[in-house]
Amino acid sequence: MSLPAGPALGLIELCSVARGLRVVDALVKRSPVRVLEAGAIMPGKFLVRLGGGVDEVFEALVAGKAAAGDALVDSLLLPYPHDQLVTVLTAPRSPERAALGVIEGFSVTGIVRGADATLKAAEVEALRLDRGPALGGKAAFYFTGALHDVEAGMAAGLDALGAGLLAGHEIIANPHADLLF
Repeated sequence: MSLPAGPALGLIELCSVARGLRVVDALVKRSPVRVLEAGAIMPGKFLVRLGGGVDEVFEALVAGKAAAGDALVDSLLLPYPHDQLVTVLTAPRSPERAALGVIEGFSVTGIVRGADATLKAAEVEALRLDRGPALGGKAAFYFTGALHDVEAGMAAGLDALGAGLLAGHEIIANPHADLLF
């Protein structure tokens, strides 16, 4: 039976690949959720992204966090993630660009939390969410819009990111056309 991605998004980030497999097993045995992603991310971390009903994802996260123990880096329950966030988690978007904002963090989960807050707080467009080997286990969220909206979105994203998880942030008011991002 194929479960829908659902109205809720959950993430669990761990500092152990081995424990990550145990966590996935525990959370799918606890609740009928759809595992959207489960695998190693650099350097030696493990990310689980799941979807389903709000209650089901909540229950799965409870089981996953219990199984994670001291390997838990961060976790997140987003009952109704912004539509652009769901899209940008799987592929970059190409809206017309204006001012550019970027939030860089030490936790993929924290960046997803910040990206959702950014998109809900201001009239901005998501460009992409990077997480991978090139970032050494960090993540970055790129967004665009009118300068005042990028500033408002940045403030909301930074507030939601989580204590101690910010690696850097920038706003470029008028990025040059040759700037690749």
